[in-house]
Amino acid sequence: MHTRGKQPDVPAPDTPWDEIVPGLWMGGHQFRARTGRLEFASVRQEFDLVQTLLRLPGHGPDPGVEHHVWPIPDGPLDGTQLLGVIRLAEAACEALDEERKVLVRCYHGYNRSGLVVAHALMRRGSSAEEAIRLIRARRSGWALHNDLFVDYLRAGLTTARLLEELTE
Repeated sequence: MHTRGKQPDVPAPDTPWDEIVPGLWMGGHQFRARTGRLEFASVRQEFDLVQTLLRLPGHGPDPGVEHHVWPIPDGPLDGTQLLGVIRLAEAACEALDEERKVLVRCYHGYNRSGLVVAHALMRRGSSAEEAIRLIRARRSGWALHNDLFVDYLRAGLTTARLLEELTE
């Protein structure tokens, strides 16, 4: 499995967040600015709904912005964690249906946020492969480099959740 912790050479993205499909953005807490320096991304009021999978204090969003926090590791997830990912994707889809602007974020905006965004895209009709390709094209070739998360998507998160619960 490739994860940020096991792959320190994974580069920070060049943008704090990127639009994957209209209204659905994927991003992180850290990015490489035009100066080449690493900077922290702080969300203010750019989005109507922010979903955070790795919470860092002081990174927003501003008060009044709907904010869902579900910290999960960039590694194996248990059934409860997978259910949280499923629910975040459902909430993102509902917000998109209401023409609200959604940001899903984690540390760099590659794996955890990619899992939620890909599941949301699949709920809206994309195959796992289509969702993965689109995310990598719009966010980064490093997006969803966690092979386990790709396996979860290919199996379907509901199926992955059931399998994880059987092994617990």
